[in-house]
Amino acid sequence: MGDQTEKTGRFLVTHAEDDSAVLKDVDDSQVHTLAENPGVEAGDVLDATVRAVPPMGVSWSVVAVDERRSLRVERSEEPPTARERDLAATQETGEVKREERAGMGEIHVISVPDERTDEAVDDVLDDEATLVRAARMDDVVRVEVRTEPGVVAVRYLP
Repeated sequence: MGDQTEKTGRFLVTHAEDDSAVLKDVDDSQVHTLAENPGVEAGDVLDATVRAVPPMGVSWSVVAVDERRSLRVERSEEPPTARERDLAATQETGEVKREERAGMGEIHVISVPDERTDEAVDDVLDDEATLVRAARMDDVVRVEVRTEPGVVAVRYLP
């Protein structure tokens, strides 16, 4: 992989400043530091081609963007749906059930101890892996977290 000079894939922008940005390949988790920021923001997803900048090849530049979308992660005031509560009731604490959402996207239901629900929600909201999962799914632009004691429902939505 060290001699690879060009790569096409789907990348999550994990960090962005005026003069640089960091991309994470959502398939292999390789991190690419850009030598300059081509106008991206943290939370953007790029289907793009990047190329190593010579002579050292330690930084990268974006040479083509086929698609770009922005992701947002938010805590909803809405409670989990009846279906999500039913899923949580059928699993052990700490388990996660994944289900395709009617239409597009996915729902992940996590059963947690009642007293740790807020902590679990904060973990989901702050976890880069939440954005990476969303970036892997075509057409997802929003991650909504619904909760009630003992249940965390993570909804990946178009």
